[in-house]
Amino acid sequence: MDQTRRLFLGAAALGAGGLMATGATALEHDHGNPGDGGFGRQAVSLPPGATVAYHDPQDVGAMPDFRFSLDGNRPKVTSGGWAKEATVHQFPISKGIAGVHMFLEPGASRELHWHAIAAEWAYVIDGRCQTVVLDPSGASEINNYEPGDLWYFPKGHGHSIQTIGDKPCHFILSFDNGAFSEHGTFSITDWIDVTPKDMLALDFGLSPDAFEAFPKGEAYIQAGPVIPVADALDAPWPKDSTHKFRLLKDPRAVREFEGGSFRLATVDEWPIQKTMSGGVMTIRPGQMRKLHWNVNANEWHYYLKGKGQVALFGSGGRGKVAEFKPGDVAYIPMGFGHAIKNTGDEDLEIVQTWDNGKFEEIDLDTWIKSSPRYLLSNNFAGVPGGTITKLKQG
Repeated sequence: MDQTRRLFLGAAALGAGGLMATGATALEHDHGNPGDGGFGRQAVSLPPGATVAYHDPQDVGAMPDFRFSLDGNRPKVTSGGWAKEATVHQFPISKGIAGVHMFLEPGASRELHWHAIAAEWAYVIDGRCQTVVLDPSGASEINNYEPGDLWYFPKGHGHSIQTIGDKPCHFILSFDNGAFSEHGTFSITDWIDVTPKDMLALDFGLSPDAFEAFPKGEAYIQAGPVIPVADALDAPWPKDSTHKFRLLKDPRAVREFEGGSFRLATVDEWPIQKTMSGGVMTIRPGQMRKLHWNVNANEWHYYLKGKGQVALFGSGGRGKVAEFKPGDVAYIPMGFGHAIKNTGDEDLEIVQTWDNGKFEEIDLDTWIKSSPRYLLSNNFAGVPGGTITKLKQG
């Protein structure tokens, strides 16, 4: 065996980082069990002066925290309401999805604005509101919402949100970019305030002095007079791809599973929602959403009601369990195995989103049932045959 190949085998056997071996050395590595047809334990020769670093293949880093108290976070408060956010800056694991809990007082509006780096998905928790959205073609839509409704605004589409009726409105927002901050949006009052008045005058046909009365700085959530529900204009989108989805009233959204149910909207049910999926999952007391993983999407939770427990598997011997209560959020990275259990005495309700319009998942028990018995006996060496049989039967 030439020197280059001996060195390659040594490096392959030992990896990089950790324990160093130098000088003319013979290192042993177990490539298999004696008599099983494998390589067995072999000595690997190293030339004088060669350096090999040992790496523990199980050392893949600590499991990051995947729970964050969104409602315990400091809010941004303005005249008409407040917003609390969880981005990758406050919640480092959440690289793919950011979330916001927003509250609008009666008559208040989240002013005209747009997002440069993320689409917006929303679930209305309580109260009523109206959105106005404009797309790049110049088409606009005005929609009224009540609890259980969803909206979706593609990245860059101009929009606003305003409470209608005499009750406050609050809702959960989810964005398909963990680095997105609700506090860094492009708002109309902010833009007009920083633009030279002669340019504004040319654009709008007003005198420069007219813009002295406009707000100074960003209004963000602006207080205002109450708009009666009966007076709120509702102008539907002039084509099929509406920005509104009636999650709690659309039968296409219903999905049942052992222990609970989903109300879920994907791009199949709601064509405009191309980059996200989302809905509400309900788990009955003592039941769980079984062990599974997401093939093509990160997953984000906001806990609405009840008490829950999530067990997360991150490969390399890493696992972590966290407890959740209303106001908490969870983030499950794509590919990480997980299960969700209701640990309380009432239904567990969770708003869930995924950063893919048609997310895919695989259940562990389905995988086991579809695998040959001899393969399972091999993988679970030492487990009694009766247990293997029960695993396959489910």
